[in-house]
Amino acid sequence: MLKKYILILFISIFISCNNNKYEYIIKDENFRQSIESGNFIELSEGNTYFEVDNRTSNNTLIFVHGFSVPSYIWDKTYNSAKEKGFKVVRLDLYGRGYSDNPNVNYTDELFARQVIELLNDLEIEKASFLGLSNGGRVISKIADLKPNLIDKLIYVSASSFGEHIELEDKNVTTNEINTFITKKYPSISMGQLSDFKYPENFPNWGKKYESLLKYKGFARALISTQKNHINLDLEHKEINESNMKVYTIWGDSDSVIVYNDIQKKLNKLLPNRFENFILESGHLPHIENQESFENYLFDVVLK
Repeated sequence: MLKKYILILFISIFISCNNNKYEYIIKDENFRQSIESGNFIELSEGNTYFEVDNRTSNNTLIFVHGFSVPSYIWDKTYNSAKEKGFKVVRLDLYGRGYSDNPNVNYTDELFARQVIELLNDLEIEKASFLGLSNGGRVISKIADLKPNLIDKLIYVSASSFGEHIELEDKNVTTNEINTFITKKYPSISMGQLSDFKYPENFPNWGKKYESLLKYKGFARALISTQKNHINLDLEHKEINESNMKVYTIWGDSDSVIVYNDIQKKLNKLLPNRFENFILESGHLPHIENQESFENYLFDVVLK
């Protein structure tokens, strides 16, 4: 009995010590003042971190990141577009990066309205949107809520077109959060390497992700986002019927979003899209094969 008690105590201490290195930073005013780059704006659901360059240009690109990695995932393409003279905007969606982690349901509409509010403040009336992975869902919802804002929709390895069963209970419990932190956090950073075809070329990718695990509310945001995934078939049918210019870009070796699993549905929803595959790349073709990706983006899509 004593041995069992000691074992339980040891496990409890181990979990407690392990969890102490996670989610201990609150994104308050002191936190925001410590961030030396970018800008913050207070929107309806919280403070949002964003960057904008070439404000006077008329050619505008909006970069929307994916499920968990914030706006830095767009570093290469953002900087290239900036150098080419595009007005560029990128932001951290709620629950990610430097933006607030509000205690709300993390829906596609929440993120879409966040982007729309930011663009309203920046007085941007028309733009092309790049949505990476889960960001594809966000730009689809933006097109649904404010179609006049859309010049072109550019889906990169988008997770917009899968099948989802809508959950009745979308609440996130404290137990779910603690379990996620305990079981997922120790390996989640290195798990990000599966986004690449050749992960050995990106040895520091997981280390950069580690910093995200320090922010209070990150686990809840990820769980809530996943629980709030629903099918976006109606939105995509409306996009197709609106004659918006739609582009889909895929890594040829993406193991996260397997193209063959969604091709049939994608052809049905967006038959008029323009499509391209980037060779020698996984889920992040804009990073893994930057040259081919940007040649297509700037010389074909945005020409």
